Amino acid sequence: MTRRPPPPSGIIIVDKPSGWTSHDVVGKMRGIAGTRKVGHAGTLDPMATGVLVVGVEKATRLLGHLALTEKVYEATMRLGVSTNTDDAEGEETGRTSAATVTADDVHKGVAALTGPIMQVPPQVSAIKVNGERAYKLARQGEEVALQARPITVHAFEVTSVVLGESVDVTATVTCSSGTYIRSLARDLGDGLGVGGHLTALRRTRVGPYAVDNALTIEALQKECVILPIADAVSQAFPRRDVTEEEARLVSHGGRLKAAGLGEGPIGVFAPGGELLALVEEKGGTAKPLAVFVG
Repeated sequence: MTRRPPPPSGIIIVDKPSGWTSHDVVGKMRGIAGTRKVGHAGTLDPMATGVLVVGVEKATRLLGHLALTEKVYEATMRLGVSTNTDDAEGEETGRTSAATVTADDVHKGVAALTGPIMQVPPQVSAIKVNGERAYKLARQGEEVALQARPITVHAFEVTSVVLGESVDVTATVTCSSGTYIRSLARDLGDGLGVGGHLTALRRTRVGPYAVDNALTIEALQKECVILPIADAVSQAFPRRDVTEEEARLVSHGGRLKAAGLGEGPIGVFAPGGELLALVEEKGGTAKPLAVFVG
């Protein structure tokens, strides 16, 4: 029996369907790509759709770094109704008339949630509390005390406000890693005194990877399109081309002299264009974060 050769290392930009967990997508992509070495960068809740970056083979080593990149979402929030999950999948916990809320109020509330802010994650989230996932504790009826964490909302652009007993706000949010759009919906409503929750969410970009380049599960079943790992790194991070001597050094986990390309991940490439490693520059040296050869 001939064993199927492993797929090339790279990333697959999936347009996640609603109702699927990120883990569901990974499981499906293992079958489509023909390998167990599959992971994802940045969880999307089951309700959400859009860009889920999936890594295959050696590209799984990139995922932790890609998950830390900037993200863009299209979100719809309903003010006047609160839920225990801060989104439409949860149980309603409060209802307050939002009839007095104006579009100007919404814009002021959004402005207060833009920039560097402290955000409390949803009670039903994957954050660990004393070794247990918060969602597990919350579903057992326990009160979960989550600490506020620093995030940055780079842009919170309101595109539509529909007024009424409840107010529906549609917005585009550009934010740092770790931002919960559910929490933004909750905090927008709470700031206006009426509560709120997220009713729809679509992620349109993760770092340089946009939804225009994402493929549905159905399309990937017909043709599994994998962006080669070297191209994926070139698109996401600064690039450093090195000499043969430097290539040998970094290929064995050695440090290079810093090239002044910043503190974030930097892709290091051999003279022939082969991806060698991701490095970070600190204290005058470039230290490997992940090595992809050997």
